[in-house]
Amino acid sequence: MNVNFIDMMEPTPVLLTKKCKLIALLIRIFLQFSIYPISAVVWYIYGWFIAVLTLFLGFVIIGIIRSKLRNDSIPVKQREYNYNDQGIATWYTAKQFCYPEEVKQ
Repeated sequence: MNVNFIDMMEPTPVLLTKKCKLIALLIRIFLQFSIYPISAVVWYIYGWFIAVLTLFLGFVIIGIIRSKLRNDSIPVKQREYNYNDQGIATWYTAKQFCYPEEVKQ
């Protein structure tokens, strides 16, 4: 008899302090919107052709950063699920900056 069990998905951690919530918000804003102001500045300084190239390169670099943050913070068994920028920022903040308290029994 072949018995396969599917592990339940762990919920995204809940950030309790204002510091943790602020860090997660800044990471999410960086992942979502950082390439647009950079491209606008490059457009103003160099021109539209270089700005378009900067925009495309920014998509690649932010994708690499996003995957690095995702692989560093999300548990191995849950990497098959899709996470948006908010989920990635919350997991990363919870794992790297806001260590969960040890449960004392």
